[in-house]
Amino acid sequence: MAHSKPVLVSAVKPTGDLHIGNYFGAMRQQVDLFRSGKYKCFIFVADYHALNSVQDAEEMRKRTRELVMAYLAIGLDPKEVVFFKQSDVPAHTELGWIFDTITTMPYLMRAHAFKDAEAKNKEITVGTFNYPMLMAADILLYDAAVVPVGQDQKQHIEIARDTAEKFNRVFRADVFTLPEPYIMPDVAVVPGTDGQKMSKSYGNVIPLFASHDELAKCVMSIVTDSSGERPENVYRIHRLVRSEAELTTIYGSNAGNYKTLKEMLIVDLDRYLAPMRAKYEELQSNPSIVDEILAKGKAEARAISEAKMEKVRKAIGVA
Repeated sequence: MAHSKPVLVSAVKPTGDLHIGNYFGAMRQQVDLFRSGKYKCFIFVADYHALNSVQDAEEMRKRTRELVMAYLAIGLDPKEVVFFKQSDVPAHTELGWIFDTITTMPYLMRAHAFKDAEAKNKEITVGTFNYPMLMAADILLYDAAVVPVGQDQKQHIEIARDTAEKFNRVFRADVFTLPEPYIMPDVAVVPGTDGQKMSKSYGNVIPLFASHDELAKCVMSIVTDSSGERPENVYRIHRLVRSEAELTTIYGSNAGNYKTLKEMLIVDLDRYLAPMRAKYEELQSNPSIVDEILAKGKAEARAISEAKMEKVRKAIGVA
């Protein structure tokens, strides 16, 4: 199915509590890209991908809804994108299996995720091993022209391109478009409360939708170095919500007064995050909004993916 604009496909796994590192690191830039009007956007919750790590039904449902609400709360307009759950569109797994049949094990053994797991002597599931094939299906189903990724995910787009070329060649059919990676500019590494990269696994996060009191507790726990006039870990987070010029004045006039600077950061973070928190709470109290958005996205994604699968099935001889 042709689109008047180039297609952008993006996916997010529902695997954890969102924090300001997720937001300032990538989510904000993603939403700006979706809003740009340059692309026909397909955004989905990658719940089948998440099965590699989330294997509790209630947690999966909870995380999925939280992720949808989070993107709506930070400004994603469901009228501008096709927003759906991967599991609501059977074509993803059907096409993933078809790609499995033309992909060799030595080829997939070059994938970064597999090599990382192997290096750590982890027991590797078939799902982890086949992950790039399902991702290739995610991308190629919608004739994606661009896929926004971090530098570390670029290999997945290369695998999708290889798979599209191989399918077209093996079955002598011009079925799939070759996607290009869109490396997100200005992707920030957000420091956590201990100065390391903010990460749930480090226990150093500031939750994205934290209450004022929770926010205050997190900020007051930020590790400071008493040898300097400016608490660098506080400053690096403050820089996300205030200009450098403003901070130069603020930190200059409060040199060495760490408690005051932390209190100012609490006020500024709370002011910045409060509208998103309010929207998130509104969505929590109106669950039908999320249901309606996902139902609409499911219908549109199914229609488009099924049109593509008709071509695929003809090409391989099952239709």
